[in-house]
Amino acid sequence: MKIKELLLTRQNFAELLKQFSMDAEDIRITDEDVILSDSYAQHKNIVKESICIEGKNKDGIVNFFGTLHYNLMDQLAVFEMQGFERVARLV
Repeated sequence: MKIKELLLTRQNFAELLKQFSMDAEDIRITDEDVILSDSYAQHKNIVKESICIEGKNKDGIVNFFGTLHYNLMDQLAVFEMQGFERVARLV
């Protein structure tokens, strides 16, 4: 299961997207494939990784920076946001 799908099952993450007027299909987790790769997660049950989640809304792009806590065995993911930046849409 993709990390994005796991995060969306958490009420807090869904609420974060609402606050920034974003839909789930408008977000992308940077390096998600690397985090999920077998070679990266080999011998680890729990992954703790700094990530960037890029989202788009009507005003432009918002990048969320924080830590992903991902339990591979239980298929649970939590995003701990440390900050964000807004990039205005060019007209």
